[in-house]
This record gives sequence, structure tokens and C-alpha cells, in this order.
Amino acid sequence: MKLNKMIDHTKLGANVSKEQIDKLIEEAKVYDFKSVCVNPVWVRYAKEGLKDSDVLVCTVIGFPHGTHVSEAKAYETELAVNDGADELDMVINIYALKSKNYDLILNEIKGVVKNSKGRTVKVIIETCYLTPEEIVKVSELVVEAGAHFVKTSTGFGTGGATFENVKLMKDTVKDRAEVKASGGVRTYEDAMKMIEAGATRIGTSNGVDIVNKKGDKNDTNTSY
Repeated sequence: MKLNKMIDHTKLGANVSKEQIDKLIEEAKVYDFKSVCVNPVWVRYAKEGLKDSDVLVCTVIGFPHGTHVSEAKAYETELAVNDGADELDMVINIYALKSKNYDLILNEIKGVVKNSKGRTVKVIIETCYLTPEEIVKVSELVVEAGAHFVKTSTGFGTGGATFENVKLMKDTVKDRAEVKASGGVRTYEDAMKMIEAGATRIGTSNGVDIVNKKGDKNDTNTSY
């Protein structure tokens, strides 16, 4: 698979402007990324902007903390699908996982999967807060619930994707699901490490630099 088609070109945050979304859309068209990942309020706008391309629209559910009640996540999914979302990246209830309330985790993922109506669902487990044992357990729950990807991070936690966690997730789900590495993937070298570990999707706001290999240690123009 080509690297550009493994990238979810991402712009999330509390103060994202229309101009920034326009730029995201245009870059996604030029570089033919897999998707743009935007907050739910931008789904309909992004869908219209990308209608003449094969770039998908991804949005986030229960973002960024995962502390929405399960019913709200399911309803948010329904609204996003109605607005044109092709893919949905949901955040789990991390405290429920820590409390070993596995039924809640399983059922909230199932609710999002059901309301996605067959669209791709990626489950953000926020690995920076989890032990290896918890990463394995929740990755198994993601598979059991019928989601398509287990995803490392929101990018708003205390840390992002690591080679070790991506590999652990892939070793757990094997060919039953895919892995998305997100959070701190800024360079071509970073992306290659995540793909080597087993990731088949990269979530990043640095997609343009990654495909152009800017910021890599071999890029003499970089300031990193």
C-alpha cells in the first residue's frame, strides 16, 4: 500500500478555523491521502469539499477524553454518519477499563459499530495511560465488539504512539483487526517505524511533511 493511502490527514482541536479545514482538504486532494480527520462539526463541510475525490472523511466520537456516556457516543455516531462520515474514531471510557468494567467497554464499542452502519470504526485506547496487560485486554475487546482498528492515541494525552505499543497491539489482534498509530508521528522516519511495528494507518497533522520526507534525519533542510 502506498504511504499516502495510509495517512489520515488530521486537524482536531478547540480552535480550528474554516481556513484551516480548507487547507486540510486541499492538501488531502493534492497528496491523495486516505482521509481527512476532523471534528464532527466539520464533517458535512469536509464531505462537500472532497466530493470529487476519493479521500474519505473521518471524524471522532467521544473525543478527546472518552468520558461521554455510551448512549451519547452511539448517538454521536448516528449524527456523524448522517452528515457523511466514512470512518469513525471513538475514544473508550478509560476509567471503565481501569476498573475492569469490560462489559461497558464492549457494549459502548458495539453501540458505535452498530450505528456506523458498516463504516470503518477505529477504537482509540489511549495507550499512554495503560499497562501492557490493559493494552492486550482492550485490544481483544475491540476485536470482540466488531470494530476494524485499534488505535493508540488521541494526541491529547500524556503521550502518543510508540513502536512497542503498536507491536503489542498488532501481536494481539493479528489479522482480526488493524492498528492505527496516532500521536507524535511527525516524520517519515516515525511513520516507517510504526508501519514496521504493524500499523496500517497513521493519524497525523504532518502528513505533507511525512510524504515529502521533511523532518527526517536525512533531510538537510530540517530544523529538528
